[in-house]
Amino acid sequence: MTKLAAIDCGTNSIRLLISDISSGSPQELHREMRIVRLGQGVDATGDIDPQALERTRLALAEYLELMKQENVSAVRMVATSAMRDASNRNEFFAMTAELLGQITPGAQAEIISGEEEAQLSFQGAVADLPPEDGPFCVIDLGGGSTEFVVGEHDGGLKAAHSIQVGCVRVTERIMRTDPPTDMEQEIAREYVDERLQRVELLVPLDQARTFVGCAGTFTTLSALAQGLESYDPALIHCSSLQFDALKVLVRDLIAENAAQRRKHPVVHPGRADVLGAGALIVSRIVAMIQRLSSVDHFVVSEKDILDGIIQGLMSKT
Repeated sequence: MTKLAAIDCGTNSIRLLISDISSGSPQELHREMRIVRLGQGVDATGDIDPQALERTRLALAEYLELMKQENVSAVRMVATSAMRDASNRNEFFAMTAELLGQITPGAQAEIISGEEEAQLSFQGAVADLPPEDGPFCVIDLGGGSTEFVVGEHDGGLKAAHSIQVGCVRVTERIMRTDPPTDMEQEIAREYVDERLQRVELLVPLDQARTFVGCAGTFTTLSALAQGLESYDPALIHCSSLQFDALKVLVRDLIAENAAQRRKHPVVHPGRADVLGAGALIVSRIVAMIQRLSSVDHFVVSEKDILDGIIQGLMSKT
């Protein structure tokens, strides 16, 4: 059996996907996620915090053992928003080279552009959606940045753009009070809206027939909207998140403090303190979509950049 691994290290989490490709199409074996908050403080200091780097090293070491158990033959690891901003990123790269080199000699984390991040996310997010529902707009909302990409199911992309808006960045920069004050919420809305104006200019959102949300904020909102008692990827993948219901959910989440959010069984404890900012960002994206189209819901995808990375590795195998 041929097994491949993809690792995505973002501002808030580090995630792993191991797939068996021996049948010609990827079969998921493991999908793991650890909240390590690698981007903690990077927006303010420009440096990776040593404790955050150590949390990331420990999580990656766990992934290494899993890859060895599965006899993974090739791995690709990408690093996104936090690493693009960090001045001491060479320490991070050295750590990843030491560990990943045990699977693929010479391998280490790669910083990818926001545009490549968007393309990889698009490939993964639309994989299980009907081609006739396109064109698609995939929205990948991360800890430090959010990517927008419009394209067809066959991979024909029309445009992609990345903005420096994410749940960790907005929390640390603006929504610092727990729960956020009315003034913080207003400033955050203005901050997000200003950056979404660039998306409107550069990405043909009005051509999209289906808007696809992926990554932790969207999947958590879907789980909450469905009233799930436990996080179930099978029920979240390809679910519909109605804008009207979402507005009520967003209002309630922003009003809660982190301790109250942690009581929801589907909210990861490491995401609770930034979920309010994530929900606010989603609400501003909804407002933008409603100005430009008649679409009234998101389709939520559990597949994302990891699946796109696996597809890319398959083409080289």
